[in-house]
Amino acid sequence: MEYVITFLVGGAICALVQLIMDNTKLLPGRIMVGLVCTGAIISFLGWYEPFVNWAKSGASVPLIGFGHLLFKGVKEAVDNQGFIGTFYGGLESAAVGISGALIMGYLASLIFKSKMK
Repeated sequence: MEYVITFLVGGAICALVQLIMDNTKLLPGRIMVGLVCTGAIISFLGWYEPFVNWAKSGASVPLIGFGHLLFKGVKEAVDNQGFIGTFYGGLESAAVGISGALIMGYLASLIFKSKMK
């Protein structure tokens, strides 16, 4: 049942974002920033952690989950180190995902040749 919930929640988030992309004139970059900020705000309100515990990867993998991860890292770093934690907490908690994206992007650039349209 966990797999079904995960699939349905992740699919619903992606479908909702696709509807936003199709029915508004917002650029993809602004939509992505909006998703990250939305995840951080929902996490600040304390609603995202129970949602992640219920939906598992369906809530943590989409971009909205990245905002939650950044907020969670900043909160923990501020609790442990004080104000200085605002500068490194989010990156520390998301370092593996950011590094993976950079490495895979670099490898893709070596394999494929991009063309200007």
